[in-house]
Amino acid sequence: MKFSAVLVATVLAAPPRSAGAFAPSRPAAVAARTLPLGAATLDATTATAPVNGAVQVEAESAAIVEKDWAVADFVKDSDRVLPGRYNDKANSIALPFLPRPTALDGSHAGDYGFDPLGLSEKLDFYAMQESEVRHSRLAMLAAIGWPMSELLAPSWMLQDNGCAPSVLNGVNPLSFLAIAGFLGAAGYFEYKTSLRRTLSTPMGKMHEKDMSAIWKYGVAGDYNWDPMNLYSSCGDDYKGRKGLRDVELSHGRVAMLGITYFAAWEALTGHPIVENSMFFHPNLLLPLLVAGYAGWSQIYEVGPLNEYPIDIRYTNEGEMKLNRLQRGAQDVLDSVTGSAQVAKAQLDNLDSKFGIYEKVGTGGTNFVESVKSKYYENVVVGGRSDE
Repeated sequence: MKFSAVLVATVLAAPPRSAGAFAPSRPAAVAARTLPLGAATLDATTATAPVNGAVQVEAESAAIVEKDWAVADFVKDSDRVLPGRYNDKANSIALPFLPRPTALDGSHAGDYGFDPLGLSEKLDFYAMQESEVRHSRLAMLAAIGWPMSELLAPSWMLQDNGCAPSVLNGVNPLSFLAIAGFLGAAGYFEYKTSLRRTLSTPMGKMHEKDMSAIWKYGVAGDYNWDPMNLYSSCGDDYKGRKGLRDVELSHGRVAMLGITYFAAWEALTGHPIVENSMFFHPNLLLPLLVAGYAGWSQIYEVGPLNEYPIDIRYTNEGEMKLNRLQRGAQDVLDSVTGSAQVAKAQLDNLDSKFGIYEKVGTGGTNFVESVKSKYYENVVVGGRSDE
């Protein structure tokens, strides 16, 4: 899908729109104010004017004007996403040792300040969001379809080694036609939707209000498609909708990493990803790992990602739970030790009366010697006498 992402970025960057048509503006000069500038503020500039041969600096404007895009109905700040969520943070949340990219101020879903290459500063911001959403959705489908095909598909649909057909694994004629047809359909879909306008759709109008303090382009990835009405499952307001978009992007990013791992593993090893995997075959290892993680998370937690260095510390009741667990383990050990000592004392008492230890210790040897003597008498000596 890389070629389609490039196509979208190229088309969106072409005239009559400029290369920065969808990108958030960058302030040229910032006037002094108590609140930090966000993505929804216009430039505040100062000008110099000569007075009696001297240069005097005067502020042309003392007010900062919001980018309040016109919508059909008035939208209160409490009913829309406000910009500049991370403007008070100098460093990225995802990479606390790097500065926060200017464009990533928390206004959009999935924004955790991760952009070490500075692509959000160089390329079209909306087109990049659109490309990420499409790749995320495709990767989520592929992360399920890839292993399922290797588990359930007939052998003639797979490669000789049982791997799913792909660019790195190779393809047979049938799978080549299927892949080419799918990529062609996806490319046509991207071409037809690259310059779409969604503001006239019901979801588009809703997003227009949600994002009216940010920009006038709505939400990337909006195809006005929600047949099961799940978009409001986290709340029928801008917070719930943005939260669900956060979840979608988080899952999509994990899926993109996962499908990359699938392809790399099979290309390097030549074996299917489902072969000898604890995720695809019944075993006890995966439940034990899940139980171990659940127990660990009850005691420890990872510190805030916007603080460097990132530390691992006790939860609110973690230390108390750990001490309770240690005391419980020690009590069990003491109980077992005490029971063993009581049992040994009883055996010692019986041994003093009946010589149990000696009988048990020599019983095996006596039994073996008895069997050997009987065998010698009945087989060896008896056989010679028969001869």
